Amino acid sequence: MRIASTFKLLLASACLAMVALPSHADQLDQVKKAGELVIGTEMQFAPFDFLKDGKQEGFNKEFFADVGKALNVKIRFIDLPWASVLPGLDAKKFDLVAGPLNVTQARKDRYHFTLPIADGTVAFLKNAKDTDFTKPEQVAGKVIGSQRGSSQLAQMKAYAETLNPPPEIKEYVDFNQAYADLATGRIMAVGHSITNIAVAAKERPKQFAVVQPSIGKKVYFAFMGHQGADSDSLIKAIDDVILTMHKDGRLAALQKKWFGMEMEVPIADFVPNV
Repeated sequence: MRIASTFKLLLASACLAMVALPSHADQLDQVKKAGELVIGTEMQFAPFDFLKDGKQEGFNKEFFADVGKALNVKIRFIDLPWASVLPGLDAKKFDLVAGPLNVTQARKDRYHFTLPIADGTVAFLKNAKDTDFTKPEQVAGKVIGSQRGSSQLAQMKAYAETLNPPPEIKEYVDFNQAYADLATGRIMAVGHSITNIAVAAKERPKQFAVVQPSIGKKVYFAFMGHQGADSDSLIKAIDDVILTMHKDGRLAALQKKWFGMEMEVPIADFVPNV
């Protein structure tokens, strides 16, 4: 009897242990059940996300419309200051970040990236009236700017350390503020991805121009989700959309429309340069 009682106690304990084990809900299933993919972004990051007459425009809006069709869900964007976007993802207030972000090893260790969708290599944007500024190293000892918390700022700081004297770097809440100071001559250059500054120079050629060559290591823009096995299915579903868009030409068409050029990007997992 004592043996039987002991067996029952062990069996009950085992059942309780099984119930107590944490369950990891599949994120793609959750998104489909909810009927929407919730995306955190900043609407001050043209050409990816920006507001025109109070409405969202840009690459991300069109790209995720295709994702929504493929997954049969609605797309809902949450517009936040950039400094709040990653904390929002950590707090699981949305499913994905659509900044997009440069793929770095530090970020890859902490988050789950999709395949890249654009080139994010850093270069300088200058005031078009500054005709003497022709090489990136001429920022030595000058005042330059970039967005606080961005990987572009980190790369610009690394480049600044190679110059003598190093430039003074101003950090802005968003790139539009940096562009405004550049236009008025308060700073000499803005460090940003070639994707973004090429568009700024194209749209405002009397105000801005790109300084070549680029200053940063080759990096790529991608979208970013939660780390963990439960997010694998959602990231894979988005990667499948990206690969399909590679094959049928839709991704190249979006790149040409919003960046002014088609860009070569990896179509498989890769080791970041930064």
